[in-house]
Amino acid sequence: MPVTKTAKRALRSSKRKESINKRVLALLDSALKNAKKSKLNKDILSATSLADKAAKRNVIHKNKASRIKSRLSKIAE
Repeated sequence: MPVTKTAKRALRSSKRKESINKRVLALLDSALKNAKKSKLNKDILSATSLADKAAKRNVIHKNKASRIKSRLSKIAE
């Protein structure tokens, strides 16, 4: 357990950030599954958008987002 006041504050902050990051990843995963399954252009675009947003928020690495987008574009062809 954290001892100092700032450590307690940092723990609260990291718990909030963790829950937000988990939500973003869950949305991205479900969008990817949906896009791969349906192969519709609108689903692929929404998954691409979510990958970009996750990379922008540093939830995933920018190269991983790029790799996801590349794989989705191959599906669209």
